[in-house]
Amino acid sequence: MSNYEATGVLTLEDLKDRLPPKERLEKGPVAIIECIQKIPCDPCAHVCRFGAIKKPSLVEPPEVDYDKCAGCGECVAVCPGLAIFVVNLKYREEEALVTIPYELLPIPEKGEIFEALDREGKPVGKARVVSVRRMKDKTTVVTIAVKKDLAMVVRNIGRKIE
Repeated sequence: MSNYEATGVLTLEDLKDRLPPKERLEKGPVAIIECIQKIPCDPCAHVCRFGAIKKPSLVEPPEVDYDKCAGCGECVAVCPGLAIFVVNLKYREEEALVTIPYELLPIPEKGEIFEALDREGKPVGKARVVSVRRMKDKTTVVTIAVKKDLAMVVRNIGRKIE
């Protein structure tokens, strides 16, 4: 039984065969698709103007051609499962960017600081809002700066830190 089947929370171990290689992560922004369930869904494949996201069939989880992915984040805004993120390790020496889907109110504002949350919703550090893209008829996309070692851990933001 996988960790996901036991807990309902994905781990990096569950995703190990679906993540970009370290060399690709170090080149710049890239989509990370944390969708592993076999469900009929494909908006991410349709929205990718680079042809980087493919679906072997309507119900198979999407696959990313990391050589084609530009990390634009369009797929983040259309994923109904909120299962796509963009990670950019090239942001700053000590910080990385993580682009997340965000469907709560109030919508964060650039410059605000929040608790950085892992996949279980547990605080693991701080996140600074770098940009907010409000998308008409789509999910809001928020890009946060986190410590570089948290880039593959942080998947949401929690309580605002004053």
